[in-house]
Amino acid sequence: MKSAVTAIPLEKLLEQLPENYSVAERALVERAYWVAEEAHQMQKRHSGEPYINHCLAVASILSELKVPSEVIAAGLLHDTVEDTSITLTDIRSEFGDTIAALVDGVTKLTHLPRVSRGDQHAEKNDDNGHEEVPTAPASLGRREDIVAETLRKTFLAMGEDVRVMFIKLADRLHNMRTLSHMPEHKRKRIAQETLDIFAPVANRLGIWQIKWELEDLAFRYVNPEKYKEIAALLTEKRPDREAQLETIKENMVKLLAQNNIKAEVSGRPKHIYSIYRKMQKKDKAFDMVRDVRAVRLIVPDVPSCYAALGVIHTTWRPIPGEFDDYIAAPKDNNYQSLHTAIFYDDKRPLEVQIRTSEMHLNAEYGIAAHWQYKEGSKHTDKNYEKLINSLRTKMEWGSDVHDANEFVESLRSDVFRDRVYIFTPRGDIIDLPSGATPIDFAYHVHTDIGHRCRGARVNGKLIPLYQELYTGDRVEILTAKRGGPSRDWLNPNLGLVRTQRARSKIRVWFKKQEDEQNLAQGRDTLEKELQRLGLAEINFEKMARELNYKTPEEMFIELGNGDLSVSKVIKQFSQHEDVEEIFEVTPSAAPSTSTNAIEVVGLKGMLSSMARCCNPMPGDPVVGFITRGRGATIHRQDCPNILQTRDRERLLQVGWGHVERTYPVPIKIKAYDRQGLVSDISNLLSDENINIADVKVNVNRSMADLRLTIEVKDLTQLSRILARIENLPNVMEAHRVNPG
Repeated sequence: MKSAVTAIPLEKLLEQLPENYSVAERALVERAYWVAEEAHQMQKRHSGEPYINHCLAVASILSELKVPSEVIAAGLLHDTVEDTSITLTDIRSEFGDTIAALVDGVTKLTHLPRVSRGDQHAEKNDDNGHEEVPTAPASLGRREDIVAETLRKTFLAMGEDVRVMFIKLADRLHNMRTLSHMPEHKRKRIAQETLDIFAPVANRLGIWQIKWELEDLAFRYVNPEKYKEIAALLTEKRPDREAQLETIKENMVKLLAQNNIKAEVSGRPKHIYSIYRKMQKKDKAFDMVRDVRAVRLIVPDVPSCYAALGVIHTTWRPIPGEFDDYIAAPKDNNYQSLHTAIFYDDKRPLEVQIRTSEMHLNAEYGIAAHWQYKEGSKHTDKNYEKLINSLRTKMEWGSDVHDANEFVESLRSDVFRDRVYIFTPRGDIIDLPSGATPIDFAYHVHTDIGHRCRGARVNGKLIPLYQELYTGDRVEILTAKRGGPSRDWLNPNLGLVRTQRARSKIRVWFKKQEDEQNLAQGRDTLEKELQRLGLAEINFEKMARELNYKTPEEMFIELGNGDLSVSKVIKQFSQHEDVEEIFEVTPSAAPSTSTNAIEVVGLKGMLSSMARCCNPMPGDPVVGFITRGRGATIHRQDCPNILQTRDRERLLQVGWGHVERTYPVPIKIKAYDRQGLVSDISNLLSDENINIADVKVNVNRSMADLRLTIEVKDLTQLSRILARIENLPNVMEAHRVNPG
């Protein structure tokens, strides 16, 4: 799929259409173009080009996926109902019910009150030909709500007809290709949304062609420095790498032919974002990322895949832990392939993928491959239906979630995460999102088992309910005879429940309780949290109004039944209060600077320290100097020691990271003493990047009294820390200490 942005004339689009299109299907696409061209003739995009060019580009992307002609026609018409005088009735009359339904599906995704239609248009005229006056910009919170609501409707629509999502992805891809014409303040927001939502959708649908381009285009704007750094390294080493790959391919073809295996060997494309993700995940430098050098083998059938793997592993030493069999255990988007990594003749890593031509087509086009096979392929139809049903099952909770931001977060947790495969005691396999806990597992098996869950055994050992499950775990849920879930399960700070499916079922249980019980429980929960945070004399009337409730009682009821979380109340409260008054510090107090304030470009995680000779402060122009055995020392650029050094090759480009203000807060922890208690608390705070400014421990008989001063950014972080500490074994309570 080409990323170059050029205007696509109608003739070129018609040439790109799949060869199996009939004369009538080609005529349909051409007719849709002329209707769209006339409808959009007065509109232009930010680049200044006619708006119809965008419609043609969307149709061109769809044609590369070889989708049915109705989808391409709908792609040409996708903005007509939203942005022109053409109505849905006109579309239905001219093109029939199928195309009208597709256009209506795309229109519903964007037919919302929004900040501006400027994300796509440079100008827009009303029905009378007058230029529309731009509306005043909405608040940041309102803008985020609008984006979230748009995404919520997008994915509910995907469950109804996946073809709508193809048009939406093609629309987003072309908008990303032309993002440089957008105002600068919008680029990063749109790019981040693409990385968070639309690229994962393409991945879930298995459309690698669109996924990788969306990721690379978005990464370019989200992290331009790192993008340029990796791109430059790829360009710099391309001639040597291409020469190496040619030799590797020739050697592999000969080797496989000697073993009677027919194979097509090619170099695998290198995508900047995937390289960056591997560098981050494995904390390795560019040269150590294995798929910088990679080949792909296309073989005739499945037995040949394993035969080729055997030949490669007996010829070169495989790298431990780098083999994945996605043929025997396909990914949930139906992706199949063998992945391995070996040490090649030059003792450097080489990644190898082995698959059949059918697997390759599925890998490149995903669910769209359904339309590329000859009619009557029952195998592909089954895969298509399986993937569609899988998507619908994963989104079955969607109708229960009415808060748009919560819905989008749920997509990230339930739909877009990698999957883990867990065994029941009977040997059945349960498919869950990565990071799922025993409670998530229990609710997935059966709602009643989830409600009565009180413990879990994993591979025969008792584990805490917040522990993550991993592929291959055998899980047995320990249940009570009666009872229901704990409200603590809905506390996001404790991490007991990670999937929206489980959260929705827990909330339904609490909603069935009486309002009076929920009101009392909600008030008690909030008061306890405020007391733990050392907050007194809170105006509940004001707090309820800020959360859009008419009365505090309504707020307490929703807290009680789980529709509203305590963490959301605390976050809202902290946003409307003076943080310095909350933590009772003077405005003149100096901000704390974390050790992460220095970011060493290209050497993440390297030990660094401030030079005593020039004492650099945040904001000073700085440079790094690689010492012998002590990592990098950070100097001011005008430091005499740096100006006079002859070892210029040991200098590093560095920059100040984000310096955040933190506030010292005294807390008290009461617990039954045990071995490792202080270590567990210290490790927990370290995981949260919390600095401990002071600590005092007093043990009287079997009771431990700990007084700590910790540095936190805000109330939300303090609330999460206290909740996590209280959840440690033997800890009875953890709360903030008020002065006096």
